[in-house]
Amino acid sequence: MKLSLDTLSNSLKIALITGANIGIGRITAIELARQGYKLFLACRSPERTQPVIDEIKEITGKIDSVTFLHLELSDLVSVKKCADAFLSYNLPLHLLINNAGLAGAKGITSQGFELAFGVNHIGHFLLTKLLIERLKASEPARVVTVASRAHRLATNGISWQTLQLPTQSFTGTQEYAQSKLANILFSSQLSKNLINTGVTTYSLHPGVVDTEVWRKVPQFLRPILRLRKMLTPEQGAQTTLFCALNAPSHETGLYYDLSQIKVPTSHALDETQAIKLWEHSMQWTAPFQ
Repeated sequence: MKLSLDTLSNSLKIALITGANIGIGRITAIELARQGYKLFLACRSPERTQPVIDEIKEITGKIDSVTFLHLELSDLVSVKKCADAFLSYNLPLHLLINNAGLAGAKGITSQGFELAFGVNHIGHFLLTKLLIERLKASEPARVVTVASRAHRLATNGISWQTLQLPTQSFTGTQEYAQSKLANILFSSQLSKNLINTGVTTYSLHPGVVDTEVWRKVPQFLRPILRLRKMLTPEQGAQTTLFCALNAPSHETGLYYDLSQIKVPTSHALDETQAIKLWEHSMQWTAPFQ
């Protein structure tokens, strides 16, 4: 049953989380369910998301506490359909968590963006843009974007000429770093665009977490990752949850690590690059807005 914005209780909080079927997204969803949120889980596979849905229903004791939305971030047609599906419920949206991501994958998206950039930034950019008016109508609301300390590896900033080419590096690490830099720039610029709207934004490094985000990294490199004492998904979700539930509103637009403000690289603080990325992203996604 679809409810109108006017008939909903003021105490009902609603969150949409991308990539919530595994890893820190799954833990984030479960913890928000415990906090009383009604959840929309935007994921690629209904079959792989079903165990999380079942767990949340068991925790809450309510069959309508969680809803699956299909989302393929590498295809902007799918992103548009996902946003339209959520909006069709005519519900408020208090929390959007741009959590899904991939690392080490190589290729190009359906609309011709380098794969990591297209999934980690462009897909989430469009989803946020399509939902922003609903977030503003539901204020106070938040947008939390899972970035990474790996943005520090993008030592030359955004390589604009590579964004619409297939992945060039052997491991995909440079492209991943660039996409995570884009996440931070996006969150920062979004906060400026949303001044005095009641919607705040946060980006974060969750830690180096042992999740399927690394599933495309070449097999011979995975033991090296594990030498870094990777966090559990439960540990990795803590900063996401802090930003979603506890980060002060006056800290909007900032970047967090270990649930504390962290200063990112100078490239991530470059306001000119943030504006350029926003303007390009608006142009690239315009046919789907």
